[in-house]
Amino acid sequence: MRVLVTGASGFVGGRLATALADAGHDVRAMTRRPEGYEGSGTPVAGDVRDEASLREALDGCDAAYYLVHSLGDEDFERKDADAARAFARAAAAAGVGRIVYLGGLGRDGDQLSTHLRSRREVERLLGETGVPVTVLRAGIVVGHGGVSWEMTRQLVAHLPAMVTPRWVHTRTQPIAIADVVRYLVGVLDAPEAEGRVFEVGGPEVLTYLQMLSRVADLQNRHLFVVPVPLLTPQLSSRWLALVTDVDVTTGRSLIDSMSIEVVVTDDAIRSVVPFEPMDYDEMVMAALVERARARRQRDGERRGGWLSRGARR
Repeated sequence: MRVLVTGASGFVGGRLATALADAGHDVRAMTRRPEGYEGSGTPVAGDVRDEASLREALDGCDAAYYLVHSLGDEDFERKDADAARAFARAAAAAGVGRIVYLGGLGRDGDQLSTHLRSRREVERLLGETGVPVTVLRAGIVVGHGGVSWEMTRQLVAHLPAMVTPRWVHTRTQPIAIADVVRYLVGVLDAPEAEGRVFEVGGPEVLTYLQMLSRVADLQNRHLFVVPVPLLTPQLSSRWLALVTDVDVTTGRSLIDSMSIEVVVTDDAIRSVVPFEPMDYDEMVMAALVERARARRQRDGERRGGWLSRGARR
């Protein structure tokens, strides 16, 4: 099957493009800079703000994965809605048979955060032109390079003593990036997945505080927690920006969502793509190992560069 992967250079898209290629699919990796793309699949130029480029990228594709969002932008709701409308129109014009979208967990009846409401709106808009949409809704995705995971890891690494706002007691259901990718690949070949919404998560429901504590335990760190119930989302986001790489705008969007319980209420995906997802300790260890490998590779490339420059002198 010929498949377009948007966001092919990103945290999910890069891994998904590799998995789809390994499964025998003809992968088109959409990126704004195809000349610099080094991942799996054939790079194609495309920008969700340019509908003409989307039509070219989608031409001849049987299915498309939509993995685009503007979380770090102050105006992300409008931009994500406009992008979803453009993609839906381009997919319909190109005769794409199915769109697969990775959205966010959260019960529809709840008072959802701006971030999660935006994800729901994108779901709706992608289906407006009649192309069937398969949606996977996930909570925290644990893996090297993921924003939510990096926030967790860096908080534990940088703060042996931590002031914690109310949201650390909210329950969530984390899932490993490898398992998200496995589900995304699995629904593509499942006719019964067409047009459906699935919830995906790992086997454990945990509070954010439990997640932080487990990460600390696995690294033999001691985490001393001081609860501060009146720490506002705005102050929390500035606090995050001080002690992690997460910028204030992204941090605010994440924290707003962290006050909402996001757990799986329907595990129908398990019968469509049957396997046993990793438990939390396994996914954390996998993320830490991948980070260590990436650092070793980066350090090796730097040393190689220094040696090469030294030889030329």
